[in-house]
Amino acid sequence: MSEEKHYPVQRLCKYLHLSRGAYYRWLKKPVSFSERYNEEISEKIKGIHDKHPDMGYRRIRDELDKKHGITVNDKRVLRICRKEHVQSTIKWKPKSCTRSSDDPAHITRNYLNRDFQVDAPNEKWLTDVTEFKYYIGIEVHKVYLSAILDLYDRRIVAFKIGGRNDIPLVMNTFDEAVTHEPDAHPLFHSDRGFQYTSKQFAVRLKKHHMKQSMFRVAHCIDNGPMEGFWGILKRETYYGKRFTSKTDLIKSIESYIRYYNTERIQRKLHLMTPVEYHENYYVAA
Repeated sequence: MSEEKHYPVQRLCKYLHLSRGAYYRWLKKPVSFSERYNEEISEKIKGIHDKHPDMGYRRIRDELDKKHGITVNDKRVLRICRKEHVQSTIKWKPKSCTRSSDDPAHITRNYLNRDFQVDAPNEKWLTDVTEFKYYIGIEVHKVYLSAILDLYDRRIVAFKIGGRNDIPLVMNTFDEAVTHEPDAHPLFHSDRGFQYTSKQFAVRLKKHHMKQSMFRVAHCIDNGPMEGFWGILKRETYYGKRFTSKTDLIKSIESYIRYYNTERIQRKLHLMTPVEYHENYYVAA
């Protein structure tokens, strides 16, 4: 307007509540340092989003800090994400909850009682079984994942994948866990599914000097961290996809659990992976 209509710069700046000096500084150097820095961060953010579309702005900020050496706050990352239309994938709600056994042989109290605070590894283990579907033509098939999670570092201690949700599946998972951690004697927390209320499983726990804890039927929040892991796993590697091969589905699950344990940093673990946080405990001790 100053060039075309010859309005005085001073009067235009006054109407816009700007100083003449600020206008001339912008004229000589239109892109500020902050804007250039945001553009650099923006490229990193888009790269992270392309690789991990499930990440929200908080996890992206943590990724920038841990793996790119860029320390910024959540609000700045959120502003850039909104500007670039970077948004995490949708979080899906669970559609089922485990039902209890019709004829349980062994039931114990809920000793955990939602006390998820832990001071050292292998003090409290949580476990559960979840299902995944794959398709061959119009036929629907299922595989089942049994896993044991350590509350201290949120590490998956052991897992097994099978075609049936049965007692051998959870037994094999448990055996693998005690093979990895032979000196562990944690409180062992589960639901009241038929596998965990069986005599065989109770005997196995007693043999390894573990105290069993069970939460109430239809109270999945009593096993919150385990349910949370199922949600993370399925949202980041399963939901929104259609698997047409059992082999591909199993490989995807196994690959994700390795990634979760060794690469996926968590803010609650001070920007460490579960394995890093686990190992850090023994270094500090």
